Amino acid sequence: MEKHDNTIIREITPLSDKDCFYIADRKKTAFTYPIHTHNEFELNFTENASGVRRVVGDHSEIIGDYDLVLIGSANLEHVWEQHTCESKEIREITIQFSKDFAQQVMMRKNQFLSIHKMLEKAQNGLAFPLSAIMKVYHILDKLSKHSDGFYAVLDFYTLLYELSLCDEAYTLSSSSFVKASVHSDSRRVTKVEIYINDHFREDIRLSQLAEIAGMSSSAFSKFFKMRTGKTLSDYIIDIRLGHAARLLVDSTMSIAEICYDSGFNNLSNFNRIFKKRKGISPKMFRSTYRKEKRLI
Repeated sequence: MEKHDNTIIREITPLSDKDCFYIADRKKTAFTYPIHTHNEFELNFTENASGVRRVVGDHSEIIGDYDLVLIGSANLEHVWEQHTCESKEIREITIQFSKDFAQQVMMRKNQFLSIHKMLEKAQNGLAFPLSAIMKVYHILDKLSKHSDGFYAVLDFYTLLYELSLCDEAYTLSSSSFVKASVHSDSRRVTKVEIYINDHFREDIRLSQLAEIAGMSSSAFSKFFKMRTGKTLSDYIIDIRLGHAARLLVDSTMSIAEICYDSGFNNLSNFNRIFKKRKGISPKMFRSTYRKEKRLI
């Protein structure tokens, strides 16, 4: 383990330069590992862990009996906390693979484009629905049991491909918390998102963004929601909250200072919105992340 910034330790994973991926298939009675980050991509599957609290970036939720998440950013803190889980027969399968994997020339070929796009989305953390988990369960179940590494790699590619076809997978952490780059199929949306990322501390008006997109205000508002799944106001709030959450984790600024630095002009309003969106107050969020953290 490698110490960093007095609070976070970066994990040195067992993955070597000569391996395509590393897999650990284990039974456990509890989750005890602290919040952490690592350079590698990670696909993490849990079974019989209902009641566990999964934290990925500034997103948290209580998981059910099956959970499958793809982590794709070195800046993305994550942890599975025991919370209310009482199961003593938890199964966890963790697959780690190098970021070089996503940068292979092969990943730019048409047959692999869906995997490449999925890996891009994973920089925010990507959770898969039960239907997708059940579709690939048989692959996950046998992947660590292969005696021939070549066939294991073929199954690994198949696993990623099947997951990349899932339209219901949803991103977890906000992009501003992860400091993720903007990726959109629409040039207009990309231009607007870049503008918001650069100016979220300011008063942003719909008319300004519509002008950037070259559309009328009403048309742009509908277009933006159709493309992003969020209203413009919700998107801006999420960017501001993500920035605030990152400052709560990484800085010693007061909550009031963070409030105003994140584009909010009222402290009580900031506290209310933060708790409503994140489930806990800014003070509790900071306290949770200030527990021992590790970089892996």
